[in-house]
Amino acid sequence: MKRIYIKEDVCIGCRLCEVYCLVQHSKSKKIIKAYKGEYPKPISRILVEEKGHLSFALQCRHCEDPPCVEACITSAMYRDPDTGAVLCNDSKCVGCWMCIMVCPFGVIMRGKGGLGVASKCDLCYGEEVPVCVANCPNEALEFR
Repeated sequence: MKRIYIKEDVCIGCRLCEVYCLVQHSKSKKIIKAYKGEYPKPISRILVEEKGHLSFALQCRHCEDPPCVEACITSAMYRDPDTGAVLCNDSKCVGCWMCIMVCPFGVIMRGKGGLGVASKCDLCYGEEVPVCVANCPNEALEFR
C-alpha cells in the first residue's frame, strides 16, 4: 500500500499542505469559499508541527494493524479493500471518539461544525496522488 512519507529536512513549515487538504475536502473545492463561505468549515486532515527550526507534517499513517479500526464501535473506521487506506464512513460514525483516544500518532480529529464525526487523512480518495503531496513546493512529502 502507498503511504505519505515526510522529509523533515526539507519541510519549511509553509503549511500549503494544510491549505490544499482543506480545499480538497471542502464542498466548493475553491479556496475563498472553503475558508470564508462554507459551514461547517472544512478542516485540514494534515497538520504541520513546528519546534524551533524543525517542522514536519503529520497525517494518518494507515497502520498495518490500525487500533482505530479495532476500537471503532460502529465499524465506521475500516480498511478500504482496494487501496488499503484506513477510512472513516461518516454515515456510521457516532462521534464516540474512541479512534481519537487510541490513535498512537494523534492524527484523528473531531469534525467541526457539530458534525460529530471523526476526520482523518483519506489519501484524497479517488485522486492518483494526495493533494498535499502534489502541491508541496519543497517536495517534503512523498507518496510511495
